Amino acid sequence: MWLFLAFLLVPLIEIGLFIQVGGLIGLFPTLAIVVITAVIGTWLVRSQGLRAMGDLQGSFSRLEDPTTPLAHGAMILLAGALLLTPGFFTDAVGFALLTPAFRKMVLNQISRRVRVTRFEMGGRPGPQPGPRPGPRPDPRQAPQRPAEGEVIDGEFTELGQDKKPNHPGSGWTKH
Repeated sequence: MWLFLAFLLVPLIEIGLFIQVGGLIGLFPTLAIVVITAVIGTWLVRSQGLRAMGDLQGSFSRLEDPTTPLAHGAMILLAGALLLTPGFFTDAVGFALLTPAFRKMVLNQISRRVRVTRFEMGGRPGPQPGPRPGPRPDPRQAPQRPAEGEVIDGEFTELGQDKKPNHPGSGWTKH
């Protein structure tokens, strides 16, 4: 029902605002305002979106909960859609969604109604002991040998002379 009301009321509000603003300043200035807000909004959405993407990537690299950066990104995406929609009401809501304080307020209102019961990343739940994994090596580069005297901790299983691996090998071992 709420969605139906939004699809009914938003166009009515926009039509009323177009009539009022067009009557005050004229047709061409009204259309110019709509085009200018779309151009400015596109630029702002791009810059805010890149910042939100950086925040999301940072939360993934720190193995933190990405809910907040994802929500900010979704609101920036919605702001872009609203700013590209011709109208004064949708532009006002779109520009409001581009301000971090307004997004935070909206997120707080939504988080009061939504409850996340569990979030985990990786194979095992709970905190993991030891250092966090670093960047993965580039498979196109040759493997680097450890420095002289460097100790590498690992596990291995010795294969007998009669037992051969059933795969072609990875290049990390000699068969």
